[in-house]
Amino acid sequence: MGVEVNIDPSWKIRLDEEFEKPYFQQLTAFVKSEYTSQTVFPPGKEIFRAFDKCSFEEVKVVIIGQDPYHGSGQANGLCFSVREGVRIPPSLMNIYKEIKNDLGKAPPASGELERWAKQGVLLLNATLTVRAASPGSHQKKGWEIFTDAVIKKISDEKENVVFILWGAYAQKKGEVIDRGKHHVISSPHPSPFSADRGFFGSKPFSKTNAYLRSKGIKEIDW
Repeated sequence: MGVEVNIDPSWKIRLDEEFEKPYFQQLTAFVKSEYTSQTVFPPGKEIFRAFDKCSFEEVKVVIIGQDPYHGSGQANGLCFSVREGVRIPPSLMNIYKEIKNDLGKAPPASGELERWAKQGVLLLNATLTVRAASPGSHQKKGWEIFTDAVIKKISDEKENVVFILWGAYAQKKGEVIDRGKHHVISSPHPSPFSADRGFFGSKPFSKTNAYLRSKGIKEIDW
């Protein structure tokens, strides 16, 4: 899996201890064997792309997803994001719709969210890999322990970070966040199954920027 080479140094320093733990060694062995024997997304070099595109120091906002997309050519290591030229998936369409309603901004043609990551938005899936056409196939193998440790590390070592928790799964994962020094925005998930139950109209993007502004932190250009 090449953990040593494809994660930003600012994260590597902080997560080295995690990489040495037995569960992570087992996870590495599992993921390596999956990539050898199955079609797995995202491509191996993009497993840690969320961390590569947004260093620890730069994190201002954390958006928590669940699984990478399991369709061919979609997942690119950033939650909710797809590669350039790939059709925008329904949840992301709804995210763009809410941006338009919230900020009056026309949605972009591309579903590639790297532009957010480069501004300090950590787009973190709870599980960083998935077998093709098999959602949830890499759950409960260790990734969730790792990403919980990431969230706790951000919560413990930084302050004034906005955590955007869409849906019950992300909200449960966010229970470790110190709400005394961070700002948490929760709503239903943008999926077509739940967006009408409170995601639309929740205004997470303007709320995020209002909080950042109040702390003297540069806002995100959504």
